[in-house]
Amino acid sequence: MTSASARVRSAALAAAVAGALTLTACSGGDSGNGSPSPSPSDASKAPSSGSSAVTDASDELQGSWITTAGGKVVALVITGKQAGVFATGGTVCSGTAGSEAGMRMIHLTCADGSKDRVTGMVDQVGAKTMKVTWSGKLGQETYSKAEGGKLPSGLPTAFTQ
Repeated sequence: MTSASARVRSAALAAAVAGALTLTACSGGDSGNGSPSPSPSDASKAPSSGSSAVTDASDELQGSWITTAGGKVVALVITGKQAGVFATGGTVCSGTAGSEAGMRMIHLTCADGSKDRVTGMVDQVGAKTMKVTWSGKLGQETYSKAEGGKLPSGLPTAFTQ
């Protein structure tokens, strides 16, 4: 990997995290819990998934995808075969995404040991939305594509407590 592509990847991850953190700052949620915010450098500290068998990158999956779950913003960023998930509250995961045995798969390892988003199968992907079914209790999530550094429309602006 060249240093230029590493800088581009770091910039994309930083933009996704900044967008997720900006949205939750407006949500009225409690940010004074003493938990540190994830930083782009935290993603490089997360162990990579050693069990993935992704063979090719999938152009359809490329980009920044955003959803909300349990009152938190979740950003899924895919660049080439590299993938990262950043959730408000501190969850940072990294791994791979792409084609595997004729399916589009995502394999992640989370720095905090979370198992919510470890293995995901992409059920559907379009220009604006992507549906991923995660193994385990989390099930299916629908993500909206973030274009040009802007958050997708339709995300809630305030969360009920």
